[in-house]
Amino acid sequence: MNDRALRVLEYDKIMKILSERTVSALGRTYVDDLKPVSDFYKVEERLKETSDAAAYLWRKGGAPFGGIHDIRGALKRVGIGSTLSISDLLKVGDVLRCSRVIKQFLTNDVPADWEGNTALELGRQITGFKQVEDAISNAIISEDEIADRASPELFSIRRSIRQKQEGIKDKLSSIIRSNDYKKIMQDAVVTMRGDRYVIPIKQEFKSQIPGLIHDMSASGATVFVEPLSVVEANNEIKALMIREQHEIERILEELSAKVAEIIVELGINVEILSRLDFMFAKAKLARDMNGICPHLTIKRQIKIKQGRHPLLDKHTVVPIDIELGNEFTTLVITGPNTGGKTVTLKTVGLFVLMLQAGLHIPAKEGSEFGMFGSVYADIGDEQSIEQSLSTFSSHMKNIVYILKEADEESLVLFDELGAGTDPTEGAALAIAILERLTKRGICTMATTH
Repeated sequence: MNDRALRVLEYDKIMKILSERTVSALGRTYVDDLKPVSDFYKVEERLKETSDAAAYLWRKGGAPFGGIHDIRGALKRVGIGSTLSISDLLKVGDVLRCSRVIKQFLTNDVPADWEGNTALELGRQITGFKQVEDAISNAIISEDEIADRASPELFSIRRSIRQKQEGIKDKLSSIIRSNDYKKIMQDAVVTMRGDRYVIPIKQEFKSQIPGLIHDMSASGATVFVEPLSVVEANNEIKALMIREQHEIERILEELSAKVAEIIVELGINVEILSRLDFMFAKAKLARDMNGICPHLTIKRQIKIKQGRHPLLDKHTVVPIDIELGNEFTTLVITGPNTGGKTVTLKTVGLFVLMLQAGLHIPAKEGSEFGMFGSVYADIGDEQSIEQSLSTFSSHMKNIVYILKEADEESLVLFDELGAGTDPTEGAALAIAILERLTKRGICTMATTH
């Protein structure tokens, strides 16, 4: 499709609205790549996708896409033997859960006559791995925490750590509460410095308790001392923490190995979820615009019933009825300024672009469209200061390009054809342009005063 036509007909704004209805970056990549095509069967397939997803919206509501992530990088790393981080494993677990829930949503409680529904077929292709999903969810609580029950060994280590910590805190609390040491304590609290339990001592009494000094307050009035009586217990806790870390690394390796066994199926699931997100975004756009899937025809013609420009308020916009390409190939719209001529032109052009991108259009049943190989549009003031072109010259340069490039498979849209110069000369020029396009059988719409 002609890039200028895509721009002046505001196709990018439709893509932005569509993108806002996706729930993941994966779905948005499909939107970013979406361009109109002219192949009849490809357009038919795209529209069926939208209609099939819309059927689910009307029957079952929005699809439960919570937990969809782009885990392709993680799958690539685990495929070459890397150990996944806690964060990566959480995302994999989310995708596994999302895959299972989406599969259930798409395949359970559907009418028998839905066989062939694109979303249903995709749902059936999703593979569930409940055991791997449960292994991850049981082992990982959050991005910062592995569950005690992730393994018997981790549970045992952490229980030993807690027991020794309680023992140390009891011993240090007895020192703090002792009448012999009350006067030398800065605060009656047990605190930590560098994974070691310590007590705050007034600086001038630091020698009164034998131990190791780990830190000092900013003012220098307080020193944090680890009494010798708890040094060995703190050492044991430190050793247990090292064992704990090794066990966590082993658990992550074990979970990563489980993921590595299913990377092919997981990759397929991610692609299916991406496409489903995109399909349901198209369906949500159709629902929000009260859109319909018009009838497609092999004839190069347009029949719009009660069409509404999709970027205007659907409650206030005035619907239009337009026919082109059946009994005639050239349509000239005339009328006063602010009468809706340009909006009508843009509505027709944008409908063709949307339809051939696989999107439903806000119109009534009975609308009908053929396929157009290209859409060309000369709409708006394209004056270029850099190229020293006047408004009229700029339009003429674009019109010459359109006359050269357009063929019988094209749709050509002219706004205010012949304007910007002497009215008589402009009218003669407009007639000549339209006559040439009409003789060639090119579907053309033009507005004029």
